[in-house]
Amino acid sequence: MHRFYLNTILSLSCLLLISCSKSITDDRGDNNTQYSGYLFTYFTGNKVNEEQVYFALSADGFNFEALNNNSPVLNSSLISSSGGVRDPHILRAEDNSFLMVLTDLQVESMGWENTGIVLLKSPDLINWTHTTIDIPKAFPEKFSNVNRVWAPQTIFDEKSGKYMIYFSMRQQQGPDIIYYSYANDDFSRLTSEPKQLYYPPEWAKSKASIDPDIVKFEDQYYLFHKSEDVNSGIKLAISDSLTQGYKLVGENRVDHETNPVEGSAVYKLFDSNEYLLMYDVYTQGNYKFAQSTDLKSFHTLKNNVSMNFKPRHGSVIPVTKSEIDKLIKTWGYSNTGIVSSKSDAVKSLNITVNTEDKSVFLPVKSGTDLSKYDPKLIVSPGANISPNGIQDFTKGSIRYLVSSGQSTEEYLVNVAINNNPVLEGYYADPEIIYSKRDNKFYMYPTSDGFTSWSGTYFEAFSSSDLVNWENEGVILDLKKDVVWADNKAWAPAATEVLIDGEYKYFYYFSAAQKIGVATSSNPTGPFIDLGKPLIDKFPPGASFGQQIDPDIFTDPVSGKHYLYWGNGYMAVAELGEDMMSIKAGSEKLLTPDSTYREATEVFYRDGTYYFIWSENDTRDPEYRLRYATAQSPTGPLFIPKENLILEQDPQKGLFATGHNSVIQQPDTDNWFIIYHRFVRPNGIKMGRAAGYHREVSIESLKFNSDGTIKHVIPSTKGVTPISLLKNEQH
Repeated sequence: MHRFYLNTILSLSCLLLISCSKSITDDRGDNNTQYSGYLFTYFTGNKVNEEQVYFALSADGFNFEALNNNSPVLNSSLISSSGGVRDPHILRAEDNSFLMVLTDLQVESMGWENTGIVLLKSPDLINWTHTTIDIPKAFPEKFSNVNRVWAPQTIFDEKSGKYMIYFSMRQQQGPDIIYYSYANDDFSRLTSEPKQLYYPPEWAKSKASIDPDIVKFEDQYYLFHKSEDVNSGIKLAISDSLTQGYKLVGENRVDHETNPVEGSAVYKLFDSNEYLLMYDVYTQGNYKFAQSTDLKSFHTLKNNVSMNFKPRHGSVIPVTKSEIDKLIKTWGYSNTGIVSSKSDAVKSLNITVNTEDKSVFLPVKSGTDLSKYDPKLIVSPGANISPNGIQDFTKGSIRYLVSSGQSTEEYLVNVAINNNPVLEGYYADPEIIYSKRDNKFYMYPTSDGFTSWSGTYFEAFSSSDLVNWENEGVILDLKKDVVWADNKAWAPAATEVLIDGEYKYFYYFSAAQKIGVATSSNPTGPFIDLGKPLIDKFPPGASFGQQIDPDIFTDPVSGKHYLYWGNGYMAVAELGEDMMSIKAGSEKLLTPDSTYREATEVFYRDGTYYFIWSENDTRDPEYRLRYATAQSPTGPLFIPKENLILEQDPQKGLFATGHNSVIQQPDTDNWFIIYHRFVRPNGIKMGRAAGYHREVSIESLKFNSDGTIKHVIPSTKGVTPISLLKNEQH
């Protein structure tokens, strides 16, 4: 056994938190010490200098900061036989020591074949002993032809009183199979020949099962793993026994990605009943998180999570204040101040923390009482903050002192109501309607936050005042509800139509760069797809662009229904009486000028038809809105001399303001424009990725006496809540 002591910290791979809900004994003998933060261990890539162990800390389990300036904390050349390690997994042992296991692999020299794992043990997260284990040499009789040993993890077997190590192995060119073995008491070798742990169902047994992660939950064992079957992704199998009997819950992935994923890891938030599932979207260079209380149904987190590093296949465990202090003392920590807020009133995606001038801005939701408000500030792990509790923010910023070790920093915290963005999370391409049946507004956006606009489902939101919106859930899922397309769920439009005395709802959407239509008897669905695309080819006269971005408009003069669409061109066609067909010969191009990019929006006011469109690319900070007018819904278009109506405001940090819809407050001449923009404040820092990290905002839309549109100023304040009682407004 190779022994050495390193100044390092713990490392995680696919995570397992068996002991996160209990108190533990720290080095001071305090039997009531509670966890104060989370340790994230990971590697960063496939190069030699990236196949190392890295560490990060978090106070809340959502916002992580790297230790050691995001440099490795363990030297792979000293602890591995290959010179590289991957997939770090760490476990707090029953005696409060720490166990870590790693894949022993250096991809540049070995490709994707290896035969070993690394076992490490530490009393304090700082000093480690290690052992390398070569499976064919340790077990030559049965496993001499093994050529792949990946992603080991450790769990305590309560029945045997031993630590079980489980991992995937491949023999010759067969499928990767999940095995388990037991470690000796000093965690330096394997004492039992590996046995198969998980048996996939017959239809999947010829495909690989890798990256296992076991969580004990309500006296059962939940085995998360990546299955390479026809529906490749993270799957869940459950058993009453740790070492046998795992049955796949279903064929569906527990992650909601369309891209390949691996390296799933589950950890529990120690101050709640919530679990987080994290996984590596390795082809996109992204790390995603999902949340659950039952470990079966997960919803993807689009906000709340932040990292100042790019991890690969990592894991997370809870740590105490004394452990955090040791880790920071050993490795250093860049952020020792206020990190975020866990107040439910805060729009967490839009928090601004300025580490240079030590200021924090918390945008809070409409209706928040600023005279009696507790910001519930989150500070860096191990730090203390004062004052605490409820404060009066109506008189301006409040001074907070954050103490960490021997240093104390002063922060000024300001809180204000921001009604923009109106939807929390990443959403774009907002369509809005007013329902006469329900006396309510409904919004239909693109579900954003997916790399390269790869979302596959649509959600709906409802509101009675344009400020407070309720998520009505998924109303159309391409994977489940549409047979002709399963990708690129973009830019929907909707309308309410009275047919034979009953209201019916028509939902037009982009999918796979075609346009479809679905129907429902309710504005929140479920919507039933037509079964084929409504538009799947260029209209006459167009030869480039995309068949996307539908807009539905009912002419109040003629009662006819028109569909507009196009990227690179603006097209219009009259709909048939069934609202799901195009009237023959009615297709027409209306492209106004060279500024037209996409996203036509049409509305009618005082005898004039208004046509708004988006200029430039949605990833461009100068994505913006222009307009034209007409005397009919099919043109010709007249372009005013000053037709730019909404653009970026860099001083406010508001960029890429475009792709809109327009709504009128019933029985008034109050109009509103709904649009998307880069998420604030961090979108502008994302580069081109800002184009799929967008948020939805609303402003008042006002007109000059001659009917021209006044320039719209983008804001964080937004609009005040309106009333749908006739002629009444707050």
